[in-house]
Amino acid sequence: MPATAQSLVPADAQESLSTRRIAMITTPFTPMTSLLGGALIGLSAVLLMWATGRIAGVSGIAARLFPPYEDNEFAGRLAFVAGLVAAPVLVLLVTGSLPAQTIAAGPAVLIVAGLLTGFGSVWGSGCTSGHGVCGLSRLSVRSLVATMTFMAAGMATVFVMRHWS
Repeated sequence: MPATAQSLVPADAQESLSTRRIAMITTPFTPMTSLLGGALIGLSAVLLMWATGRIAGVSGIAARLFPPYEDNEFAGRLAFVAGLVAAPVLVLLVTGSLPAQTIAAGPAVLIVAGLLTGFGSVWGSGCTSGHGVCGLSRLSVRSLVATMTFMAAGMATVFVMRHWS
């Protein structure tokens, strides 16, 4: 009987190969939750635009919490950011638990990722919420380019982290 490629690999190496395949990161398919979350994000962006005439770009709102203040909307910005922080607390109070999360990266990787994200938000004149949600809905070409750049960088990062690290 001819030897197969798998039978030529030692047993301990075969186990290692199968373990690598099993260790693939999967994400559950949650269409209703995703639809509801997207609708709430869109609704909040529309309500902020209607109430204040401002775009719901989280990086811009958070950055304008620090001096120098350009206008008198500090309280509104603080309420917006406080709402982002309070949302998980509300989920905990309503459901009794928080959604399970796994962060496979260590502190050093998270710090570098945070700094790169912050730098990219400043360099790109906005973040994914400002460009991706609000900018695309206003048919902004600049936001389209920024969103495509965010997505390409995200895909490249996932590829590198899953296949080269």
